[in-house]
Amino acid sequence: MSEKRATYESFAEVYDLFMDNVPYDVWKTHLLDILGQYHITDGLVAELGCGTGKMTRRLAEAGYDMIGIDNSYDMLSIAMEHPAEDILYLCQDMRAFELYGTVAAVISVCDSMNYILEEEEVLGILTSAARNYLDYGGLFIFDLNTEYKYKEILGEQTIAENREESSFIWENYFDENEMVNEYDLTLFIREEDGRYSKYEETHYQKAFE
Repeated sequence: MSEKRATYESFAEVYDLFMDNVPYDVWKTHLLDILGQYHITDGLVAELGCGTGKMTRRLAEAGYDMIGIDNSYDMLSIAMEHPAEDILYLCQDMRAFELYGTVAAVISVCDSMNYILEEEEVLGILTSAARNYLDYGGLFIFDLNTEYKYKEILGEQTIAENREESSFIWENYFDENEMVNEYDLTLFIREEDGRYSKYEETHYQKAFE
């Protein structure tokens, strides 16, 4: 059977499987180095676009009180399957996130900020964090896929991977006028009865100079 599903609804089921090559531990070390430079060695830290919580859990293990924020309930459901008593997960759109108080730092990794397609909304996130939710001297740390990556590495490329549990076909189209990369994702996910179901999702990311 084939089904069109909302962004990250079906992909959430196999996200960690296909992201097993991501160097989360290297990124964690880099984040801890940056936080340490500004003497943020404990306290509350919020992660925007936390997904299945892989970085959230690593920072919690490093001693931070973590808040994981994502607008995909499916991704958060998987995150909450992992035992982590001190992590608060919130299902919110990062463009309008709300916290109960201030935090020492806000982080956003795995190119989550590229999913914000309007520059005004990116500035809105940064402004909201700075004005409302960051402690004095707090940090906002985020990464971005670059224009070069969309043009030279991803653009007009098709990536496919076959695993026993599931397979995917990932087609990329980069619009240089709009600076937006379209990901057309086709997933084949093995169900409990051994059959494979086909799901399709479309994702968009913006390249910012």
